[in-house]
Amino acid sequence: MGQVTTKQVMETFDLKLISGEEGLGRHIPISDISRPGLEMAGYFTHYPANRMQLLGKTELSFFALLEADERRTRMMKLCTEETPAIIVSHGMDVPVELVDASSKTHVPVLSTQMPTTRFSSLLTNYLESQLAPTTAVHGVLVDIYGVGVLITGKSGVGKSETALELVKKGHRLVADDCVEIHQEGENTLVGHPPKLIEHLLEIRGVGIIDIMTLFGASAVRMFKRISLVIDLEIWDQEKTYDRLGLEEEKMRIIDTDLTKLTIPVRPGRNLSVIIEVAAMNYRLKRMGVNAAEEFSKRLDEVIAQDAN
Repeated sequence: MGQVTTKQVMETFDLKLISGEEGLGRHIPISDISRPGLEMAGYFTHYPANRMQLLGKTELSFFALLEADERRTRMMKLCTEETPAIIVSHGMDVPVELVDASSKTHVPVLSTQMPTTRFSSLLTNYLESQLAPTTAVHGVLVDIYGVGVLITGKSGVGKSETALELVKKGHRLVADDCVEIHQEGENTLVGHPPKLIEHLLEIRGVGIIDIMTLFGASAVRMFKRISLVIDLEIWDQEKTYDRLGLEEEKMRIIDTDLTKLTIPVRPGRNLSVIIEVAAMNYRLKRMGVNAAEEFSKRLDEVIAQDAN
């Protein structure tokens, strides 16, 4: 899981610093945002102090109706050691009481010209992306007909060579050798390359090649949602491989189960074509067309007729 500081948010959204510069290094632990309306009314029993606090027109207009002592008390309670920052939207004037509380507690107070709802949406999306659970997988990620296919397998099995063949056919490389994966939402995994190896592919005997330079910008992608895992393994004569496709194997990455296919590798097999077909067949299955199930139904019907 990544880390985000208040200073990063301030720089990303070009926010204006009003007070509390000493607290810009505070970490933001969760992506949830709080609009402290109840707190403005004096209810702090369940105050989510560790969230980014966003004050809009509604909260500040109510705050303006309070007595002077109440305003000072509410703002002091709002600024805690856990609070990453307090942001005022619409470019509204920041209450003096909030600036005073910020100076005493070192809670950063920031201002934005954006409307409250829009800024809340943008900030939530940003924090969810930055704070998402992450992992790294040894493999190659390729965008094939719009399907993010993660190709895995032991070193030397031919992952990068297969990816190169797919790129030559017009598909797009996302990452080679190491795929960084973060979970953006429920059942949504997004893969991208480490900064060091963006656009690069390693071919044994040739070395490192730059896919974008060789094939153009359309041959690469910066990130892609992962939908299918294809595991390449050396053909094992003692092992029985699925020939119908009725059984669906799964691979768990972080908290998401992905469909996994095991493709045996041996001389004469065109892996790039097989993976292309696997990606297209995956799309068809998601559209309700399952050739394996249709064949099984036909077979059952023939067996039933012969039995009669």
